Amino acid sequence: MKTIETVAEMMSLAKSWRREGKTVGLVPTMGYLHQGHLSLAAAARLDCDIVVMSIFVNPTQFGPNEDYEAYPRDLGHDQALAEGAGVDYLFAPQPADMYPKGYSTFVNVEGVTDYLCGAKRPGHFRGVATVVSKLFHIVQPEKAYFGQKDGQQVAVLRRMVRDLNMPVEIIARPIVREADGVALSSRNVYLTEEQRQQAVVLSQGLAKARELFVQGERNGNVLKKAVTDTIQTAPLANIDYVQLVDGDTMAPIQQITGTAMLAVAVYFGETRLIDNTLLEVESE
Repeated sequence: MKTIETVAEMMSLAKSWRREGKTVGLVPTMGYLHQGHLSLAAAARLDCDIVVMSIFVNPTQFGPNEDYEAYPRDLGHDQALAEGAGVDYLFAPQPADMYPKGYSTFVNVEGVTDYLCGAKRPGHFRGVATVVSKLFHIVQPEKAYFGQKDGQQVAVLRRMVRDLNMPVEIIARPIVREADGVALSSRNVYLTEEQRQQAVVLSQGLAKARELFVQGERNGNVLKKAVTDTIQTAPLANIDYVQLVDGDTMAPIQQITGTAMLAVAVYFGETRLIDNTLLEVESE
């Protein structure tokens, strides 16, 4: 595995792969890798000739009071894990290279960003769409791999790719969880031992709602109440939102008739965790 640190070198490599007819898979990350990230790399390894993983803590997707400076970083550890997962190239640029002095161009995906984390974190998805668009232009992948834990992000990027005719297939992979059900996240490192123990209520609540759904429940209020009631059994949990949304538009819905996403965001102290489950009614 080779680590690439400049945009110019990455673009030169991408151009050569395109000339050679290689299929390129991109796994965009902010580093501090865990098994969720590595599962994306493994999927890319099966599909593609060349696997590129990017590690870039993107400043434009963090709000003024969020954790950009404190976000966990460990490039050496990430390099070892990425190489073990079969990554060919690790792209780890500097912010000044990605956003040179005077940078003023951004990608704003409207509508699908109006809800959930888009409503709670203004500007977040503008930063996400911008940096992913830049990565697509730099690396020129045919396929890009993302985790379903960031379900709204997947919807935003699919909309961006569709609307801007980007020749990239967005592939969403299932959420990877700890043995007790907690979704893997780089931010889990912020949790105290007690908070980490209580964080299991997110997946437990979603599991209870899914059980009701499998039994035939389609009413959003009933499903959301099952999640909320479970989360509220954890004294340290502070609910940001529990919402049922359309799987494509992310707009809130009251009744499931097609594909929906039941999504939660919960604070434990200063740490905000997200999780979701997809609920799909088979068309007859």
